Amino acid sequence: MGEIRNFRSGNQNEPPPHGAMPRRLAAIIVGDIASYSRLMQADEEGTHVRVKRIERDLIEPSIVEHHGSLVKTTGDGFIAIFDSPVEAVRCSIVIQQNLVGRNASLPKDSRIEYRIGVNLGDVIIEPDDVYGDGVNIATRIEGIAQPGQVFISGAIYEQIKHKVVCGYESLGDRKVKNITDPVRIYRVLPDADAVGGTRGRRENTLIFLLGLTLLVSAAGVLWYLLAQPPGKGSEQAATPTAAPVASPVPQPPAREAAVPTPQPSPSLASPAPPAPTPTPSQSPTPASEPDMIAIRGGSFAMGSNDDPTERPVHQVAIKPFSIGKYPVTVREWNECAAAKACGFTAIGKDDAPVTNVSWTDAQQYAGWLAQATKKSYRLPSEAEWEYAARGGTQTKYWWGDKLQPGMAGCKDCGDAAAEQPAKVGSFKPNPFGLYDMGGGVDQWVADCWHRTYQGAPNDGSAWSGGDCSSHVLRSGSWKNDSRYVRPSNRDGYDTNVRYPTHGFRVALSP
Repeated sequence: MGEIRNFRSGNQNEPPPHGAMPRRLAAIIVGDIASYSRLMQADEEGTHVRVKRIERDLIEPSIVEHHGSLVKTTGDGFIAIFDSPVEAVRCSIVIQQNLVGRNASLPKDSRIEYRIGVNLGDVIIEPDDVYGDGVNIATRIEGIAQPGQVFISGAIYEQIKHKVVCGYESLGDRKVKNITDPVRIYRVLPDADAVGGTRGRRENTLIFLLGLTLLVSAAGVLWYLLAQPPGKGSEQAATPTAAPVASPVPQPPAREAAVPTPQPSPSLASPAPPAPTPTPSQSPTPASEPDMIAIRGGSFAMGSNDDPTERPVHQVAIKPFSIGKYPVTVREWNECAAAKACGFTAIGKDDAPVTNVSWTDAQQYAGWLAQATKKSYRLPSEAEWEYAARGGTQTKYWWGDKLQPGMAGCKDCGDAAAEQPAKVGSFKPNPFGLYDMGGGVDQWVADCWHRTYQGAPNDGSAWSGGDCSSHVLRSGSWKNDSRYVRPSNRDGYDTNVRYPTHGFRVALSP
């Protein structure tokens, strides 16, 4: 995990101390509150309290959760450094999306909105200091960013473009103060669908301009023909004039000569209507239900002593329930998307597990499936998931205490690293007949995230008390190492944020 360190900001005017100073490549986040002076002028004490609360409850925990280090906080901003550009951008998105929720009920002129800039660069680190051009560029990028948005440098973009599933809008090369070379800048669009919206707007603008250009050209030609004197223009206009004369009878030539300009624009605009026309939601075909495995009730020792988040080990009683034989697949998810009940259409093979879903997305799918089938589908509780994943065992993994190749899909589980998870059911099932209960994709469960099991329910129900801005993930993914595929492993992630390794499976009450 990351740590919060009490760095001072670097002072470029002071000479560095004698001796070698450690350098490192780091992803730097610089955040700054928009209109801070106005907010302080309107309510100095109230604004100060709110900013400190945001730093304490959101910014500092988010940096730690994403394995970063807080360099400093200023009255109106913060600087943090990360080993991973991916984690730096994830952290930035989490902060901005959480602030949207905090600001939703506030008047626009009272909202605290951050501009965030992220850069990858070489920095100089002292025991209590960090500085360098990498920090300066991040600061300049933050100054260009709009309130509530994340802007990143081209160096960051090259590192994350195939790893963080979100949209990016290139803003081109920008000249920034005190930096010799221009810096390429991208705006981050947290929802990947926003890219399509941005491109769509650009395409519509181009189509409109093309149509306008053709219309002006046609009007110019018509004016030229009408302005010609009858005698002088007869020779030149003989051919064009023949077309209008003949147009009432031979319609094909008239269509060829006179209507080429309007035709392209309707034909380019028409693909938009066909998209909504074949809406699958109009067909009342019932949803295909996932394969389910019935789990008999029982009790087990939940947790382990391998990690502080898995303690204390406690006895839990589980009532009978059913759980998905596999994680929800792309095909199953896209039925929900076709019914307009899920927020996006998944890409990938039909039998691959769906990925890049938030906890809220998973809940939407379970709710749609329950409504479509008139059955009580839901997300499993954390206790139900672990009970099912163990398959009646109490060993480190469901197959024993030692890692065995070919038993799960993870980074060091025996197979070469892959860009995408294997199709569901590619590995052996556990004793309960369940596949991919370790590795493959991280799997959302119903519980809110708690750092330990202190105070957890012992009846197998979902733990819903406390701060539910984050929810629990189980299983580990194909991107994680073998520690994450243990049945007891647990993690938390932001409720409304999508991530490429996150999927889920459903449960069913009797």
